[in-house]
Parts: sequence; structure tokens; C-alpha cells
Amino acid sequence: MVVSLKGDKDFENLLSVKDKALRINLNENIYGSFSEIGAGQEVARHFFRAGGASGTIAKTMSAYDKGFSDAIYGIEDDKRYVTKSRLTKMLKHEIKLLENRVKRESNPDKMFFSFANTVATIDFAKKFKGHGWMGIRFQTDAKEDYSEIQMHIRFHLIDAKAQQEALGIMGVNLIYGAYYKHNKPRSLIKYLYDHIDPQAIEIDTINFSGPLFSQVDNRLMSLSLVKNGMTQAVMFGPDGNNILPAAVLYKKNILAIRGSFRPLTKVNEDMYEKSFKMISDDKDFDVKNTMSIFEITLSNLLSGKADINEQDFFDRAELLCSTGKTVMITNFQEYYKLSDYFSNYTTKKTVLTMGVDNLIKVFEQKYYNSLSGGILEAFGKLFKKNIEVYLYPMLKNGELINSDNLQVEDNMKNLFKFFKDNKKIIDIKNFDSNLLNVFSNEVLEDIKNSKKGWEDKLPNKISELIKEKKLFGFKG
Repeated sequence: MVVSLKGDKDFENLLSVKDKALRINLNENIYGSFSEIGAGQEVARHFFRAGGASGTIAKTMSAYDKGFSDAIYGIEDDKRYVTKSRLTKMLKHEIKLLENRVKRESNPDKMFFSFANTVATIDFAKKFKGHGWMGIRFQTDAKEDYSEIQMHIRFHLIDAKAQQEALGIMGVNLIYGAYYKHNKPRSLIKYLYDHIDPQAIEIDTINFSGPLFSQVDNRLMSLSLVKNGMTQAVMFGPDGNNILPAAVLYKKNILAIRGSFRPLTKVNEDMYEKSFKMISDDKDFDVKNTMSIFEITLSNLLSGKADINEQDFFDRAELLCSTGKTVMITNFQEYYKLSDYFSNYTTKKTVLTMGVDNLIKVFEQKYYNSLSGGILEAFGKLFKKNIEVYLYPMLKNGELINSDNLQVEDNMKNLFKFFKDNKKIIDIKNFDSNLLNVFSNEVLEDIKNSKKGWEDKLPNKISELIKEKKLFGFKG
């Protein structure tokens, strides 16, 4: 078994990249292989240079030619190489070879690992900055099953050599973290950036699996990425596993609904169902090519507090996932940033569904004072050619408020009229008027205070789960 590091965080921060590689090399029981496609032997070379690599490295390989790569790992269904599927095949294939060629009988204490990455660095024209998948399949006890860490990275550097160097350092940090920080996965994530400029590489997806991480909730790991500024947006599916935004949003129609979902109410459900019906009425609509997203901003999770209440986050995630929702956590307080983010991945139709209160805030000048182009710059991103806003009405003092009578700042009225007349803002017509008096903050207080009738304001499955798991302070 690997011996834990002695000392504190400050001691670990003193470790250089060479120190980390050497420590792995000097552990006589850590033994494995490196397989790196696309960007060269960037990680393996640190271990060779550190010294003592013969006791750690069974094999290194770089199948740079696509034909060789396919011959070794098989051809992907989508014919691509920088994918999660490719990384998974690499990790499993190399571990199998290791087990077949290094006999356990003569190496009973060896803790095997396979490290792999498949990476595309910046192109010659410098239009595509590059991205990649990186992972490690490993064990910390020769008698135990393997655990695994997989992550997706996106380069922000504009020099191929600098990208390769950053990749090499992060790979060393990952291997070192897997063996010496696996019991503290959130600390492990932070240490991935040791000796790396945080602006150099973005980690937008990470998943932990296997016996060492049986108690890890990958949704919380996603939250950590956004909270620590490692990425601006993360997504997880109904199964709770993190998914790569670029992969699931690419060339898709998108329907996104922002909310606190604390809890998910019948209003949220009605907003989604009516919006989906509207978008599906388009003649070019393809349900198989549409992604529905329930988005929560980091500021919404903070709710005025200094830090995020993780239990509260778990409660929301649990409910959304239980109803088959795909969830996105972002650091995009302003809607134009969310819209701009989606446009990076698709030119298909994108719909942002929001309530009247949120749309009124969109047209408040104060949110755009930091932009050199002001509100016009923001709206150029918010209302791109393929983007529309579906507006859900509200009831105020007995009056129904929609795009026909809502009030924006005086200097915004002409701008608002322009987008409305050009059908960039569209009212949701067939809403359920019985739900206009349902507000999630009031429902939340009713749940906490065991006030009768709160169940009627939530979808049946949601109210049942809140009772069953005692979420949001429900006492029964």
C-alpha cells in the first residue's frame, strides 16, 4: 500500500515537477505504462529525466499515425481520436497488456497503472487552440481492483510548445495526485494546477470511478471545477456523471432554462414543457438533435452566502437528476455570457426560456458598464441569429405581465421593441394560469415549516423524493 505523504500543504507546494516524478519512480511498487497520442511523450519524459524510471515504467508509446492507433485500439464509431471513448480504450488495453506481460506471481506487491492521453494541440493557422483527454487507471493495493480518473482539458495558450509543456506538467500532477491524494479528491483537483498558470489550461470535465472513489459524487467534483475557476461551465447527466459540454452541445438545438430549482416546481415544469412544444413546432425541428438543459448559476448557488451549501446543492442535483434532467452549473451571471457560450458549439436554434423578472433585468444598463461596447456588445452576443428568448408571464397585482406590457428602463424601450418586433422575444401563450402564484422561495419556506399544501405546487415525483430523503429541511 502507498504510504501517505508526511507534512502539510506547504510541504507539498515545495515539491517540484521533478520531485513528484522522482517520488513515484522511487516507490518500488508503482509500476505501469504511458500511452500518449498526438502531443508526443510529454508526460513520460518527466519520469525519464527524474531518474530511477526503470523501476516504474514498463513501456511508453506514442501511436502518432492514425493507422497505427486504429490497429492498436480499434476504430471509433465517429472516426475521431481525441475522445473519451478513445481514452477509455487506451487505459484498459494497456492495463491488460501489463497484466499479461508482468506476472503477479513474481511481482505480488506491484501496484499497476496505465496513464494515457489523446491530445490535439493548436493548429498551424492558430484558429483551433486544441484540447485533449487525459486519464489514469491505477491501484493502490495489488490485491484491489482498479480506480480511474478521467478528465478533459482545453488549451488557452497559443504556442504548441507551451501547450505541450503544460500538458506534461499536468500529467505528472495527475499521476502523483492519484497515488498520494486519492483520499482527498477535491485537493487532488487543485493540485493538478501545481506549477501551471491557471489561464493556460481549462479542465471542463473530470470523473472519478472505482473502489477508491466509491464515496465521491462527481457532481460535486463538477461544482469544484467552477467554484475554483478552472472552467466556466460544467454539465452532468441524469446518472450523476459529468459530461463534456462540447460533445453534447455540438451542432445541437438547445433549450435552456435558468432557475434556482430550489425546489423544482410545477412552474419550472410548465416553462419547460411549453417551451419544448414551441420549439418542436418548427418545421426543421429534430428531437434527436435537441439538448434540454436546466442551468444553475454559481451566484444562484451562493444565494448571498460566503460559500456554497453543499447539502443544498446535492438536494437540487438529486431532484433534477431523478427526473431525467441534464444539469449545467455555470459562472455566467449575465445571460449574454450563456448565449455566447452556446454559440461556441452550435449554430442551430438556441432558446433561452426565462420569466418576466429576469428579462427586465436583462435590459438594465448597470449589468453592462464593464463592457467596452456596453449593452450593445452584450446584446450582440445575446441575440445572435440563431438565438431566441421564450418569455413566461407573471402575475403582478392581479395583472398578467408579458412582453406586451412589461416595463423596461426608458432608454431601453426602443431596443426592447426592436427585438420583440423581430421575433427574438416570443411570449409563451399556452401556459397554465393556475401556476402563476407558485414561487419556489415560498414553497421552500412551506417545506421547512411543514405547512400543508406545498406538495400541490411540485411535480408528484419531486414531492415524494423530498419526503423520502428529507430534503430542503423537511422534517416529516
